[in-house]
Amino acid sequence: MSEETVTLRIEGDEDDEDEVTLPEAMLDLMREEDESDAEIVGDLALFSCAQRIHATVHHAEGGDTEQYQTIEERTMELFEDRFGASYAELTGHQH
Repeated sequence: MSEETVTLRIEGDEDDEDEVTLPEAMLDLMREEDESDAEIVGDLALFSCAQRIHATVHHAEGGDTEQYQTIEERTMELFEDRFGASYAELTGHQH
C-alpha cells in the first residue's frame, strides 16, 4: 500500500491558517466520483463540527443553553445546504 500523503492548507480570516497531512490512500477510499481532496476534507470538517455541537447540545451536561442551541441550529442549516440532507437523516441519530 502506498505511503504517499497529501497536505492541504486551511485558510481562515487574515493570517489564520493551518495544514493537515493525510494518507493519499485514505482520501482515495473516501472519494466519490471526481471529488477533490479539498472537498473530501471540507466534508469531514463540517461533519465533525456538526457532530461536536450536536453532542454538546444534546449529550453534555450544561450544553443545552440558548447560545449553543443557536450555534447548533446554524451549523445544521449549513450541513443540510452542503449535503442535501439533514444530520439526522445521514446519521440515523434523531432527537
